[in-house]
Amino acid sequence: MGFSGFALLKEALNGQRGWTEHWRKAAPKPAYDVVIVGGGGHGLATAHYLASRYGITNVAVLEKGWIGGGNAGRNTTIIRSNYLLDGNIPFYELSMKLWEGLEQDINFNAMVSQRSVLNLYHSDGQRDAYARRGNAMALHGVDAEMLDREAVRARVPYLDFDNARFPVKGGLLHRRGGTARHDGVVWGYARAADRRGVDIVENCEVTGFLREGGAVVGVETTRGTIRARTVGMAVAGSSSLLAAKADLRLPMESHVLQAFVSEGIKPLVDGVVTFGAGHFYISQSDKGGLVFGGDLDPFPSYAQRGGLPVFEDVAECALAMMPMLSRLRILRSWGGIMDMSLDGSPIIDHTPVEGLKINSGWCYGGFKATPASGLCFAHLLATGELHSAASAYRLDRFARGALIDEKGVGPTPNLH
Repeated sequence: MGFSGFALLKEALNGQRGWTEHWRKAAPKPAYDVVIVGGGGHGLATAHYLASRYGITNVAVLEKGWIGGGNAGRNTTIIRSNYLLDGNIPFYELSMKLWEGLEQDINFNAMVSQRSVLNLYHSDGQRDAYARRGNAMALHGVDAEMLDREAVRARVPYLDFDNARFPVKGGLLHRRGGTARHDGVVWGYARAADRRGVDIVENCEVTGFLREGGAVVGVETTRGTIRARTVGMAVAGSSSLLAAKADLRLPMESHVLQAFVSEGIKPLVDGVVTFGAGHFYISQSDKGGLVFGGDLDPFPSYAQRGGLPVFEDVAECALAMMPMLSRLRILRSWGGIMDMSLDGSPIIDHTPVEGLKINSGWCYGGFKATPASGLCFAHLLATGELHSAASAYRLDRFARGALIDEKGVGPTPNLH
């Protein structure tokens, strides 16, 4: 059932009794053209673009839990394309352009809000680094504006400008950045893919791969064996565990990234603001809660919960930037499992195992990359070729030394 003004009026007059489920509770078939392992944003976006752009509808998305129960429901909802390196900027700008037309494409309100992203700087050296990033963005046609102290004060007057430990000297503004509703995104992609005939199979965990002559020809699941011409992995923090079942060792680690939500308050933070003297970012949800996060837990983990030291660090950064936050109560926190690659950038490529493709290594960039990730992975699954926007995301770049080290910390996943 499509959403429209006419449909809303009709159902309002009909007591809201005509709405249908967003997607079918599909049972797995014995075989498909493509099986996508992972029902998060990336897997569902891939299925949608396979069906809508490439006409491949004999597709199954296998999710071990429920739609929206993984990282898709455990992030801080930020979307942006303010990257520095040539390997990343075209990809994330493609994603931003897809965000801008997403709701019309999938006929679903994903609450995309381009409320801006402002990166604060606190030193002359950091100003120069942001100027370099802004110039790189501009060369690729991405919006970027350098703001001085007074321009930042005019946008975010609630910051501690005069008495802070790290005085605010200016910022890099990315006006087209902002936020989107995380669960709305996965629900919308699931609904759009289902309407084109894709089977979305929940509570279906992949326990192994079906192999013939060394090639992957299907998957073993808790709901039986499913054959496929091509299998794509899009399982975020579980990538290493699943790849090991195909005898692959991936260049990544899994770490927990925590996020927090405060009690609801009146509108205060109308964009996304990041702290330049520490890892801290903050925005405000439509319900009024302040949503914020910071660094990874430094040790590898598969637990969807965090530790106190990171929370203390996030709280210190928050109060250094906005001392008034000390008066707020934290309502809840959660952790998502990040698939941290060794250079901080993703992988969308074939694997050495024939018939198996991979979409992984998203680090902090997973949610904002959802549309472009789905489109580029769909292109790979449909054509066997890398999409031009993801041409740098080869798996073998670690062997070739062609790293895309956006943060400049080298092969240390816990520092990205």
